[in-house]
Amino acid sequence: MREIVTFDAYGTLVDFQLGPTTLKVLQDRLDLDNLDVDEFLDDFRVMRFQAVLEAYRPYHEILHSSLRNAMRLHGLEYRASDGDALVEAVPTFGPFPDVPEALRALKTRYEIAIISNTDDDLIARNVENIGVEFDYVITAQQAGAYKPDRQTFEHAFTAMGVEPSQVIHTAQGWEYDQIPTRDLGLKRRVWINRYGRPGSADYQPYDELPDLSGLPKLLGC
Repeated sequence: MREIVTFDAYGTLVDFQLGPTTLKVLQDRLDLDNLDVDEFLDDFRVMRFQAVLEAYRPYHEILHSSLRNAMRLHGLEYRASDGDALVEAVPTFGPFPDVPEALRALKTRYEIAIISNTDDDLIARNVENIGVEFDYVITAQQAGAYKPDRQTFEHAFTAMGVEPSQVIHTAQGWEYDQIPTRDLGLKRRVWINRYGRPGSADYQPYDELPDLSGLPKLLGC
């Protein structure tokens, strides 16, 4: 029986440097004496998550609107060029150091795929930066929905021609991946806990690794 290891991209495979990039883009308007940078970036993260729960629209639009809303919340001037700069930066992000070798090892036994909350044109260069060929690259644009919506995963299963029981899903994020996949009937779930966060017994069973380097051994490669 075919088995596919699926991955979230940003934060799992790709070092998603959106926070530092945002601060760099806005450096001419950030009053660091009066702005709580961590709070601002957390609000930007929350705005992005809220946006993906709404009716589907392209990810580049979500970046624009979420940044605009977070900036307005903190009394900062928003310019369309700010959102443009973030959108242009996303394809430049490369993989975490542990990723390429682990993926090559997995390919000796499994098909591998990406399921990502992004646009096709944004993820294409990120995949090139990883330097490993994926059997499938499935995006929110193709699904017409964003994770954590089940529609995204169901579209992926259909596109790959598999049942959930043939899928091992591997991801760093909780709200986008670990929570919604608990009841999908997957063969296995792996949490890549890159940031040393506490897990949750409510969402077991899942395996936990600090990065991708141990995944091939865990999966018998």
